[in-house]
Amino acid sequence: MIALIALAAAVQATAVQDTSRHVAWGGFIDTYYAWDGGHPGSIDRPFTTQAARHNEFNINLAHVAVTLSGDRVRGRLALQAGTSVQSNYAGEPSVGTLSGNSLSRHIQEATVGARIATGLWADAGIYFSYIGGEGWISRDNATYTRSLVAEYSPYYLSGARLTWQPRRSPFTFQLHVMNGWQNISETNSDKAVGGRVDWQVSPALTLSYGNFFGNELPDSVPASTRAFNQVLAKLSLPAGLVVQGQFDYGKQGGSVWFGWTLTGRKPVTPAVAVAARLEQYSDPDQVIVVTGTPNPLKTVGGSLGLDVGRTDGLLWRTEVRGLRASAPLFPSGGAANGSRNSLLVVTSMALSL
Repeated sequence: MIALIALAAAVQATAVQDTSRHVAWGGFIDTYYAWDGGHPGSIDRPFTTQAARHNEFNINLAHVAVTLSGDRVRGRLALQAGTSVQSNYAGEPSVGTLSGNSLSRHIQEATVGARIATGLWADAGIYFSYIGGEGWISRDNATYTRSLVAEYSPYYLSGARLTWQPRRSPFTFQLHVMNGWQNISETNSDKAVGGRVDWQVSPALTLSYGNFFGNELPDSVPASTRAFNQVLAKLSLPAGLVVQGQFDYGKQGGSVWFGWTLTGRKPVTPAVAVAARLEQYSDPDQVIVVTGTPNPLKTVGGSLGLDVGRTDGLLWRTEVRGLRASAPLFPSGGAANGSRNSLLVVTSMALSL
């Protein structure tokens, strides 16, 4: 909080020199209760970062942020906490005595950006991932829970990026240089690169392509490039129906993994909406998902959700989600691995500040 106040004070002190600068404060509190049909003995739910605790009222995500926007500079500093934060940053590397997840998990974003030409921005720091169609903050997604393709691709990155939106063009281009695949602290001496192109085909249709290339293995073993590609589509239909689709394909060495998701969300009234999702994920060689057993994560599933929102920033979301795996990987009666099926019921009350 001290850092946020200091940043705001510094920005306000210099704002008289550039009247285009604007500072905005914001925040978000996402509370939840989740019930897992497998009754995990540890209370921690596997294969997810969202609604990560069984039979417990808790905070999924709470953050406070200050954002600077201007004609020539921009930036955002946001600090966070919650069970999703603990879960998502648990794999953050800790090489040496500095950095690591004890520091990194509390920094949602810390970015500094500068406009270097018309429509061209350079940003650096810790920032939300460009990969995927589902983000870190639940209110911005069609469904409360995240698909497996979202859970097992980066939510955050540490690096630098160029964003270019040519004047009167339907395309937006991004180029990234990063430490790696969702890590702030380094795991090796290499860096990763990636890009994304968004094409606004029409007011109703957006098509996107993204990729990632980098060595994610430690220097103590031979390097192996991770090559990841994805395509996305978002279609706005009559009566407010929005349909989103995504397909991911990755390769590392001789191993491949893939996943897809299809989501639809439709308002019923100005305050009420329903959402549904179908999905599949397969990582036969456990490149991305290490199950702790000889059986890899190969699963299909779906979910149904109901959202009730208000104009004062309050959002109540309830969702039922089911997954079926090819092997008994999900908890069953307290046992860590005993069922091929997973059933979740979660309800969330969130407030945008």
